[in-house]
Amino acid sequence: MSLDTVITSSLLTPPQATAHRDSTALVLMGGGARTAYQAGVLKALTAMLRHDTPERAPPFPFQLMVGTSAGALNVTYLASQAHNGLDALPKLADFWQTLRSEHVYRLDTPMWARTNKLVAGWALSRQVQRHRALLDSDPLVHTLHNAISVSQLEANLAQGVLAGVAVTASSYSTGVHWTFCQTSPDHPSRPWGRPDRRADMQPITIEHLMASSAIPFLFRAVPLWVNGRKEFFGDGSMRQSSPLSPAIHLGARKVLAIGVGQPQRAGLVRQSEDEPTAGTIAGHAMASVFNDTLQTDVEQAQRVSRTLRSLPSRLTEALPYRPVEVLSIQPSESMDELALRHVGALPASTRDMLVGLGALSTTKGSVGSAAALASYLLFEPPFVRALIGMGEFDAHARRDELLAFFRPGAAC
Repeated sequence: MSLDTVITSSLLTPPQATAHRDSTALVLMGGGARTAYQAGVLKALTAMLRHDTPERAPPFPFQLMVGTSAGALNVTYLASQAHNGLDALPKLADFWQTLRSEHVYRLDTPMWARTNKLVAGWALSRQVQRHRALLDSDPLVHTLHNAISVSQLEANLAQGVLAGVAVTASSYSTGVHWTFCQTSPDHPSRPWGRPDRRADMQPITIEHLMASSAIPFLFRAVPLWVNGRKEFFGDGSMRQSSPLSPAIHLGARKVLAIGVGQPQRAGLVRQSEDEPTAGTIAGHAMASVFNDTLQTDVEQAQRVSRTLRSLPSRLTEALPYRPVEVLSIQPSESMDELALRHVGALPASTRDMLVGLGALSTTKGSVGSAAALASYLLFEPPFVRALIGMGEFDAHARRDELLAFFRPGAAC
């Protein structure tokens, strides 16, 4: 988030936005199966808030929800459960633990075609012709329709349980990064625009979630309507330069951001002078798509907010913008290493086909790429449980910060 975001979002928000001035936003980044980690953080947060306020049932702690890719699925699920108050947060972990890869994608290839590179390539090309992607994402459509009540999300906004929900996606048609926002009836925010990123106010649907989570090459592009025309969209992690911006534009003054970044990734990949394998290239490409810009944006937001707080009080009272408090949580351990321990849990069709293509290998020299690729596709209980456990551990390690962040009257 730049100074430009802080200033222009405030200037674009009319004076009646003061009711939302203290809004707390949840921002969840993308990363395929890795985002089960976010469910662990929120599950632990529930236990902390309950312990901190035993005399009453804490309400739902977020007024604004912003998500990207699989993070968009998480925030929309939570938004549809927000009427349950704090009970909504652990429900996300429960949902994740019911998932299997077959609930997210399908790879229809005969067993005999999975072990030879030439035959595997032919079989995969037929899959691409049928689904315009390497994987069939129809199972995810069915899963989301069963798990997320769009009508309940709308009711939660209408009743003031939430102030706004936003999901992001990247347009293949124009190259613009779009944020789609649905807000409560009295929310004052309007669409905003920049040369490479824009926002539109429209009801969030399952199609928006499929677009936001359409990993390039793996899942097919999804058509959405913007400015009266149809455009095709892919994963919101692409071209995402300012992940905190939508929350700020919607009026957030406090932001909890949970990423699934992988700063330790380079340590797992072996140094080699050999030509990179298909798995190495695939893992690098996936890491590039999900290049987590969260930490850079958080640092910028904190720097701008410190500058605003340092101004004389008479000046800040006259200014139309305010500092933003941001708390960011990221994995403390390597997700690649964790995925490597569970790569055998991949569905046999997926694992064998990727091995047959040379895109997945656990041999010496390529374990890092194998793990990186697998970690996005491992929607299986052993890996999901490990991620949720890591999220709970990391949240408890930041207990004091989290409780201070949510304590009523805490200064922004």
